[in-house]
Amino acid sequence: MRQLLRPARLAPGARVAVVAPSGPVAEERLQAGLDVLRGFGLDPVAAPHVLDRHGALGHLAGTDEDRAADLQAAWCDPAVDAVLCARGGYGAQRMVDLLDWSAMRAAGPKVFVGFSDITVLHQAFATRLGLVTLHGPAAAGVDFLKHARAQEHLRDTLFAPEKVRTLTSGGGALAPGRARGVTLGGCLSMLASDLGTPHAHPDARGGLLMLEDVGEQPYRIDRMLTQLLRTGWLDGVTGVALGSWAGCGPYEAVRAVLADRLGGLGVPVVEELGFGHGEGALTVPFGMSGELDADAGTLTFDEPALR
Repeated sequence: MRQLLRPARLAPGARVAVVAPSGPVAEERLQAGLDVLRGFGLDPVAAPHVLDRHGALGHLAGTDEDRAADLQAAWCDPAVDAVLCARGGYGAQRMVDLLDWSAMRAAGPKVFVGFSDITVLHQAFATRLGLVTLHGPAAAGVDFLKHARAQEHLRDTLFAPEKVRTLTSGGGALAPGRARGVTLGGCLSMLASDLGTPHAHPDARGGLLMLEDVGEQPYRIDRMLTQLLRTGWLDGVTGVALGSWAGCGPYEAVRAVLADRLGGLGVPVVEELGFGHGEGALTVPFGMSGELDADAGTLTFDEPALR
């Protein structure tokens, strides 16, 4: 697995588009998120359908076609320097096949940020555009709005990524050792459900796999990891970094599953690296080369995520 193309970092005054590829967005949270982005010195604009809600399927932010059109229009707009997702939820799987990847590739690289259900789009941007993306907070997400750490880490990643080349674990090593690779991953449930689709990574070979999830009981985490193991998707992975497991039950039970399912890989595994659905979640670039040191509890990238 090779490192992907790095987009350019942002400068004060950069225009950023906020889109909703998945679940519906509360207007007050969107406005609060836009205010935070303005506080960064950015010029945020909301996509036309960002506040839509599907008439029959209330878990979607409008129709698949409108959500795809918003993302594509923002990406292909030469005045837009970055595209940020307003939230996760569910729905990216339904719209990803509607995107014109040739047109998006022709528009050139730019910054893309999101997490949770947006895992599907991170995979597609990697396989179709060959582009480094940022697994980072949702612009209208509660955690982003409430926690200075999430805001500051995203801001540093966007404007001065050399400041955040190393992430440090709040836990320890689930399996010891050091490994090199290229980061990929995201929300475990989305990786499992995206398996075998046209835009997903065919496997994690040569990768440093970043895993997290929310609201999944230990037996479900077991099931999803077992699926990845049985399909061979984890063959050749060089290391694993674990984020948050909010709402997944007692962490001791979650940890036992993670140790059981990942321990047999024979690669370093580090816990609690601070990304995902937990409080004050950090921004992690996908598609970047780096070194995972489970004993020191660090993930260090070879160069800044944005050029």
